[in-house]
Amino acid sequence: MKTSIVLYCRPGFEKECGAEIQEKAAWKDVFGYLEIIKKQGVVYFHLQQKDDAERLMESLPLFRLIFTRQWFITLGETLALPEYNRVEAIVEQLGTDWQYADLRMETPDTNDGKALSKFCRKLAVPLRQALRKGKVLTAKGDQEGAILHALFFNGQEVQLGYSLPGNSSPHVMGIQRLKFPNESPSRSTLKLDEAFLTFVPKDEWPERLTSGMNAVDLGAAPGGWTYQLVRRGMMVTAIDNGPMAESLMETGQVKHRMVDGFKYIPQKQNVYWLVCDMVEKPHRVAYLMAQWLLHGYCKEAMFNLKLPMKGRYQQVSKDIQMIKDTFAEHGAKYKLQAKHLYYDREEITIHARLLTPPPLAD
Repeated sequence: MKTSIVLYCRPGFEKECGAEIQEKAAWKDVFGYLEIIKKQGVVYFHLQQKDDAERLMESLPLFRLIFTRQWFITLGETLALPEYNRVEAIVEQLGTDWQYADLRMETPDTNDGKALSKFCRKLAVPLRQALRKGKVLTAKGDQEGAILHALFFNGQEVQLGYSLPGNSSPHVMGIQRLKFPNESPSRSTLKLDEAFLTFVPKDEWPERLTSGMNAVDLGAAPGGWTYQLVRRGMMVTAIDNGPMAESLMETGQVKHRMVDGFKYIPQKQNVYWLVCDMVEKPHRVAYLMAQWLLHGYCKEAMFNLKLPMKGRYQQVSKDIQMIKDTFAEHGAKYKLQAKHLYYDREEITIHARLLTPPPLAD
């Protein structure tokens, strides 16, 4: 029986998602071919060997994949559902050999998929009841074990599968949905909010993401990213030739400097966070971020790299490798993560920090 891995990504980025999983799987000596469902945000990676799916998902952390939001291993072929008795059909397909800790009812991240959400919610209640009755789902509150995924393409077709505990997204479809704060001057604020939630563990917020810190926002106007820093109690230097929102300036936590973001250098080395969402060529931004960290101008950096129209994965790989090479040239140990977040569009978000003292600090 053919074994495959299903990967979710942003619709329109299936090609990048597929190219990345093929490349990183090859590093683990896992090979297969892609089946891309265009503009659905769904990619199938069909594997040559049955055991390769779990082997790959046990050795490749999900957070290392830039364009993949969530993934799971398929349980057989796509199941055609009858018009009636859908629950019975799904239960029969699953059998009783395996037990799962949770059930995720999912759809493609499209308008048609959103229209299916009501159907999924309605079906979820009797399906959970039937699976618990058959001991296919563990009792409520028992989170040990694999997660069962049911990906509905429509009301007549579902792909069943499972993901491994500890190496899958805790969010349905890998999407962390956030509420837009009305006080923010722009919707870009959600990108930084999601980035902090994704890259900084909550138990480390008291040391790494808390009130009283100093931060710099390059390309700040009108203040969507600055808002996230201010609401966390930070003092922010906003760098941009454009105007900042008056509501942010009135907090007393923001100093606005009308300077080119590529030329600004902080006078004191007391900046903890550097954030940057400048609309510039990605390699320029990547190099600038590396220099800030190497010179000790900041402790941690969160920034976006804008994606080109073509060769997006290749460009992203090149820019990230340039940052790594720059750190390596100076013997700096570092942590770097990159993700195409839900609130990103034609960009990816990168978090970087040095784990050793900055080698170029004065």
